[in-house]
Amino acid sequence: MYTTHQPVLLTEVIAHLNLRPGDNCIDCTLGSGGHSQAILEATSPDGRLLGIDADSEAISYCRQALSVFAARLELAQGNFVDLANIVAEKNFSSVQGILLDLGVSTHQITVPTRGFSFQQTGELDMRFDRQQPDSALEVVNDFKIEELSSIFKKFGEIKEARRLAIGIEQKRRQQKITTTAELVAIVKESLRVRPEKANQLLARVFQAIRIAVNNELENLSPALQSALDVLASEGRLVVISYHSLEDRIVKELFREQAQACQCPPEVFVCRCNHQPKIKLITKKPIIPTPSEIKTNPRSRSAKMRVVEKI
Repeated sequence: MYTTHQPVLLTEVIAHLNLRPGDNCIDCTLGSGGHSQAILEATSPDGRLLGIDADSEAISYCRQALSVFAARLELAQGNFVDLANIVAEKNFSSVQGILLDLGVSTHQITVPTRGFSFQQTGELDMRFDRQQPDSALEVVNDFKIEELSSIFKKFGEIKEARRLAIGIEQKRRQQKITTTAELVAIVKESLRVRPEKANQLLARVFQAIRIAVNNELENLSPALQSALDVLASEGRLVVISYHSLEDRIVKELFREQAQACQCPPEVFVCRCNHQPKIKLITKKPIIPTPSEIKTNPRSRSAKMRVVEKI
């Protein structure tokens, strides 16, 4: 049973994609298809959509859930870092809108066997694409203390990252760590966190491991660049991020691509002849309204940025 989720910032996404009937769009993070359905409705009667997701379960679900749009819908399992190759394979052209919603789907969080949630007991997995070889099991049991410490510090912003890494090392010497419940117990024991702070800390630990497993931050910049390359002139790219590390990457790349001269400050006359590739549609990120957060609490950390290709 596939668990669907409420699409975040749905009204804002459709408005800022600036869609017209007949436009072709790409949803790089298909999930349960909420955004994709709205895009297909906005671009009817003949606009096409390419839906991409690394998770084969999302592809299978959307093939049925969006079957009414089958004639206008192309689905592809893959990581958005391979966007250019997927677009070429599918011969998908004249793209006027691209969406990247970087959140984890409700299905992935709520199904225990996926291992994404500290609130569900299941095997350590956390892979978006379950065909990839390395999962959270390998990260937790095989990575050296220094590697684990770096992951927790960089991706989870955990102050006592090394202490946690040492705690994991001590436990895995005794026996292999295989479940989310075992990892939760190690975090609580290693960091002696106060009960009222436990969930926040555990969320950051699991986030850090998930980011490492799926190379999320590594893949983001090249995916954004590919999206800008794929877009047609005056096409729009919408990105929704959920933590500061992602948003910083998006913000900096957009700012760089929107600039003209990129010469260092000490050069008084431009020598690079760099031309801006995009214009910023949103100077500051769009965030969910209080009413959306109330009905969909998982949207609370969302930040949406939008650019238009020149």
